[in-house]
Amino acid sequence: MAVVKLSPCFKDYIWGGTRLRDEFGKQCHFDTIAESWELACHKDGSCTVASGEYNGLTLEQYIDTKGKQIMGTSCENDKVFPVLVKLIDAKNDLSVQVHPDDEYAMRTEGEPGKTEMWYVIDCLDGAELIYGFKEKVTPQQFAGMIRDNTLLEYVNKVRVKKGDVFFIPSGTLHAIGKGILVAEIQQNSNTTYRVYDYGRVGNDGKPRELHIDKAIDVTDTKPVTMSPMPVAVEYEGYSCTTLADCKYFTAVKYDVQSKAKLDIDHRSFAHLLMIDGEAKIDELIGKKGDSFFIDASSGSVRINGRCSFILSRKLQKGIDIFGEK
Repeated sequence: MAVVKLSPCFKDYIWGGTRLRDEFGKQCHFDTIAESWELACHKDGSCTVASGEYNGLTLEQYIDTKGKQIMGTSCENDKVFPVLVKLIDAKNDLSVQVHPDDEYAMRTEGEPGKTEMWYVIDCLDGAELIYGFKEKVTPQQFAGMIRDNTLLEYVNKVRVKKGDVFFIPSGTLHAIGKGILVAEIQQNSNTTYRVYDYGRVGNDGKPRELHIDKAIDVTDTKPVTMSPMPVAVEYEGYSCTTLADCKYFTAVKYDVQSKAKLDIDHRSFAHLLMIDGEAKIDELIGKKGDSFFIDASSGSVRINGRCSFILSRKLQKGIDIFGEK
């Protein structure tokens, strides 16, 4: 069995705030922390091991040292690490954007596409996000909205509250609105096509790049069907709520009142992101904002304390996601 604590890498995008430092204890030299990449093994950022004999290794080095089998049998055919997990603090609106699917992204960007999900950890009263279109439009109409600067009249704006979950398949137009803090579980990709950015300029004083032609190529212009809100399943000492269950990742929120036991089998690694409280994870102490990598085939991992966390794995859709009950 192997459980290691991870140290994230950070992004200081212009829309970010300070909540990840102020409330989650993130240590970073940036004035603002837009994103902390909690599980990351990507050319644009990598987390590092922050405990035990492998302390200081990047996640990629850790996997190389121990062998790819620690990723699990479900990852045997993956050419890159499959999942990226972030905390995102949107002090201001993110750009309206879209991500390509695997085929388009590999052909044009040389990396996987990006299906993702959001769990709303907290938000201001009245906060909204953009989630697809109000009604079906054609690609030609979509292009006209962008050209005429009327896009925001046609997008689907959704008021959010703490605990909301949004599943965002590749091709879905979307944007996190100001005042929202989310945990994001996604494919391991950093390809984003911006469609609209409120006329903002970047840190270099120039308007941020838009990617109109590519966005029109990949955007699904049908309205998104809202999924029903997930329901918690109660067990002795804890409850589980399935947040997402797709071929790219499975994410389950655990609310632990006293204790829980995870069964991390041969199929997949696990990533544990603490979003509230404090607990002992085997021999390591975890508090709000901490992040842990668990090798595949680790077996039983015991959680003792009062906490909430999101457990992310790569599993076959819909099979045995809760582990031992």
